[in-house]
Amino acid sequence: MELEIITIYSIIEDYLKAIGYKDDTQTIMSTAEVITTAFVAARYYGGNHKSSSEFLSEHGYITIMLSKSRFSRRLHKIPVYVWRGFMEFLAQIAHLNNPLKTYLIDSFPLPVCHNIRIKRCKIYNHESYRGWNESKKEYFYGLKVHLLVSETGIPVEIVLSTGNYSDTSSVYDFSFSLPENSYVHGDKAYNVYEVEDQLCEEKKINFMPIRKKNSKRNYEFVFAQGIRYIRKKIESTFSCILQWFPKHIHAVTNTGFELKILLFIITYGIHASIL
Repeated sequence: MELEIITIYSIIEDYLKAIGYKDDTQTIMSTAEVITTAFVAARYYGGNHKSSSEFLSEHGYITIMLSKSRFSRRLHKIPVYVWRGFMEFLAQIAHLNNPLKTYLIDSFPLPVCHNIRIKRCKIYNHESYRGWNESKKEYFYGLKVHLLVSETGIPVEIVLSTGNYSDTSSVYDFSFSLPENSYVHGDKAYNVYEVEDQLCEEKKINFMPIRKKNSKRNYEFVFAQGIRYIRKKIESTFSCILQWFPKHIHAVTNTGFELKILLFIITYGIHASIL
């Protein structure tokens, strides 16, 4: 645990220096320490920033720790491009460790509350957040996490949407910043011929989801079976990611809820690719 915390802090500090991010001269707790505290919370404390702060302070990892409210304000003030840069950093590692250039795309639901508490939910309050969880055959209320991961399970891109947003529509939200001649596989929901043609022509990327029975672009039998086999790997990846999430993510605002989701994904990615 100690080695992992030190490694996480070193990675964050080096990254912030690389992008030229500088703290205000009056800050008593650096941005690297703030992000490290948030990552440790996601790794060991189910996203509980208070428990993470107390642990790091008591064991001498961080000498000056901000109060709970001040820490939350500092964390939320970190620019979006910093978090986006962490995802790009993970993507670069994923590309280097993926010689076959194989990637997988899928989504999983993340409820913000139990269905019985929907009327009392203060974070989200619109019917668009009610979605259908096909694996459990039940409705949920919250967000959908759409992920593009490498074959080894390292997150490359993430898109958050409302619960009723379809996987088919989410394809248009990904940038697909992948190496040329890459292969992207998904389930039947991702049969969007327009996107397939566009990626092939503009980015030389082979978007090849599992075909529907009535598809006009069916594969040969052996090739189709190979795609189904590769596609199953994302289920085990999602299972590993969801183990990092607590049963309930505590958040007061929708921004805080979404930020914690991102922290869990990035922390998992760092652990899977480096640690």
